Amino acid sequence: MSAPGPTAGDPAQAPGNGEPRYEPAPGVGKLALWVLVFVLAAVVVVAGGVYFG
Repeated sequence: MSAPGPTAGDPAQAPGNGEPRYEPAPGVGKLALWVLVFVLAAVVVVAGGVYFG
């Protein structure tokens, strides 16, 4: 059984057409979720420093 994906040539090339293959851009919702996670982490760090500092 062979591995999925292109088996010969540059793996960054899409099979057949010779053009570069790119990952799709992240959705707006996923990007907003990551921003929210980092903002929440920053708030927790600042609040912890104020409360315990």
